[in-house]
Amino acid sequence: MHKIFEKIPLASVDYVKSLINSENIVIKLKKTRKTKHGDFSVNKNGLRLITINESLNKYRFLITLIHEISHYFTFKNYGIYIKPHGVEWKKTFRNLLLPVINSDVFPDDVLKTLAAYTKNPKASTDTDLNLSLTLNKYNNNQSEYISSLSNGTVFKASNDRSYIMIKKLRKRYECMDVLTKKLYLFSPNVSIRQIINE
Repeated sequence: MHKIFEKIPLASVDYVKSLINSENIVIKLKKTRKTKHGDFSVNKNGLRLITINESLNKYRFLITLIHEISHYFTFKNYGIYIKPHGVEWKKTFRNLLLPVINSDVFPDDVLKTLAAYTKNPKASTDTDLNLSLTLNKYNNNQSEYISSLSNGTVFKASNDRSYIMIKKLRKRYECMDVLTKKLYLFSPNVSIRQIINE
């Protein structure tokens, strides 16, 4: 359990300890998963398990941890017959997040976008473009994002396929697979593995 406290801002450690110390939750670190930052599950034997990607920066790690702890408390207080990210979870998440939304825990740019996100939290921080890009600035390995590319740029994505940037649409970017010539839509916060030409 102690390892997770090394992965969050120091000013948040006592608060997080107070959330989980009296609860029967197992928290495990996982290698990076592309489709999620963390998850909460209840096994058949009743074990309450939270997993979190160990590679997350400390601010995203803390938000993800509280996101998953909120699933636990929502399950505990409302049972299993509710929507995973419904009104019960949103209310719980907001209430658990409020004590850490301060300048001792988060830098100003994260605070600003996190406060806006908390008004109506989504299933993932990645669905809030401003918050996602702000949090990504604190990653150890800085990536370039699709939103910074010009039309006509050829790039390699995380799936190792090459694409050509066609154009920006209202919320997404239209790109063409170089090999298959199929069109795909990408979110603005998709990271680029390599730029082949500009």
